[in-house]
Amino acid sequence: MNTGKIKQILLITDGCSNSGEDPIAMAALAKEQGITVNVIGVVDQDVIDEKGMNEIEGIALSGGGVSQVVYTQQLSQTVQMVTRKAMTQTIHGVVNRELQQILGSSKTVEDLPPEKRGEVMEVVDELGETVDLDVLVLVDTSASMKHKLPTVKDALLDLSLSLNARSGENRFSVFVFPGKKNDVEKLLDWTPKLEVLTSIFPKLTTGGITPTGPAIREALSSFKKKRSLRSLLSRDDESFFEESV
Repeated sequence: MNTGKIKQILLITDGCSNSGEDPIAMAALAKEQGITVNVIGVVDQDVIDEKGMNEIEGIALSGGGVSQVVYTQQLSQTVQMVTRKAMTQTIHGVVNRELQQILGSSKTVEDLPPEKRGEVMEVVDELGETVDLDVLVLVDTSASMKHKLPTVKDALLDLSLSLNARSGENRFSVFVFPGKKNDVEKLLDWTPKLEVLTSIFPKLTTGGITPTGPAIREALSSFKKKRSLRSLLSRDDESFFEESV
């Protein structure tokens, strides 16, 4: 069974979008392209209002992902939990599709006898450790996130450490919104080393609007750019490219 590569957008925000396209529609577009959108809502002393809560849940639901609202101090463990939970959810979907092809009708893991179900869950756990994972982290840097950014940095470093224990390849990319000149700014291009963020984060500034929809759209184009690079290579060149990275 080949799950290919699992692609995730991890959106970290503390409020409602107020500029550009509907982020829920953009998340649905991501899901169509095989990219899961997970959302973590960060709360300080404030409480996220109903509109913000509905948006967080709506983006994750239409993006086929997981959503969680947390207080700032719980962010590190939540980033890891949401990333892994979404990865397991994606693998479950692949396993269930394979089962339906083998067994027919609408059979899922839950329909199997207990002993078979245990065997399948072992496969799911193993895939969770071995499948390749691309995570594009999308960080809200609007004015209200100012005091939360140091915790976001710590959370992302913890995520890197936790995922580096896997045998599958991990790659990260980080975008922030709003950017200094545009709605979205690329902070870190695709790399297996999330720890390089330590040199970039101190330069971050907060302020401005919250263009969540345009940020998700730009994130999608980053996945496309990465794929199109490989499509330019011939088969022989591609095998060299694989060996040299």
